[in-house]
Amino acid sequence: MRIIAFNGSPRAGGNTDILLSSALQGIDRRENRIDVFRLNDMNIRPCQNCGGCTETGVCVVDDRMQQIYPAIRDADRVILASPIYFFALSAQSKIMIDRCQPFWCEKYLHNRTLEKEDGPHRHGLLLLVGGMKKQIGVDCASASATAFFRTITVQEHRTLSYLGIDQKGAIRNHPTALKDAFEAGRRLVNL
Repeated sequence: MRIIAFNGSPRAGGNTDILLSSALQGIDRRENRIDVFRLNDMNIRPCQNCGGCTETGVCVVDDRMQQIYPAIRDADRVILASPIYFFALSAQSKIMIDRCQPFWCEKYLHNRTLEKEDGPHRHGLLLLVGGMKKQIGVDCASASATAFFRTITVQEHRTLSYLGIDQKGAIRNHPTALKDAFEAGRRLVNL
């Protein structure tokens, strides 16, 4: 099974990074291929709304998204991990999601699905960590992530969110977060 994970945090070794690592530890690497995209380290331009993908379903901007497109197309499971900034996904996550417009065109304009005919239904996992304690941050970030998952034909996804976690590494002090993420990763490949 091929699993792709998007780390949308700019902070290496931070709470999002730790939570994603815990989820990935729940996946047997001997039986599954895991590709992690650290979005902050990739040169990805924002969507230019140029219309280049409207007719073809192919993005005309030549940057590191060209590595992500085939990975999404081949994925059986998708993990998106992001901090919550200003009640939203991180800019790194959102740039990648916006650049999935070619998949939206392919699915909704050209009636072609990304789902593999011979493979399992796609499933996803959303991991969110935020310093604030208001649920609206999770709700807003989840709405954007749900649109992303729907566009790339992820049938179902689970969300784990942790609020009031701000200082670097503070997720380690949460009573269940790392265990929850580990179990969610293990469950993801067994769906």
